[in-house]
Amino acid sequence: MTANSDDVRKSAIDAADIALDITADICPMTFVRTRLLLDRSAPGAVLTVRLKGREPLANVPRSARDLGHTVVSLAPETPGREGEGDPWLLTLRKKG
Repeated sequence: MTANSDDVRKSAIDAADIALDITADICPMTFVRTRLLLDRSAPGAVLTVRLKGREPLANVPRSARDLGHTVVSLAPETPGREGEGDPWLLTLRKKG
């Protein structure tokens, strides 16, 4: 059985230990809030971050990866809505 993109997005949110919405924040606060939550999370915790905008889409996954965390997925929240102004879901796994 193959999962469609809606199933993948829903399962990413359901599998997350923690969810964070940073769509109203601007850089550098987008990664600051993400990092604070990662720092307080247990090793191996799964965090789903809802984000939008060119800078957060580029910087938050890169910065998390640079710190040793795993980027599990980065996908638009709504299929077919892949603009930088549309919400995206980033799923991270904390290192450790």
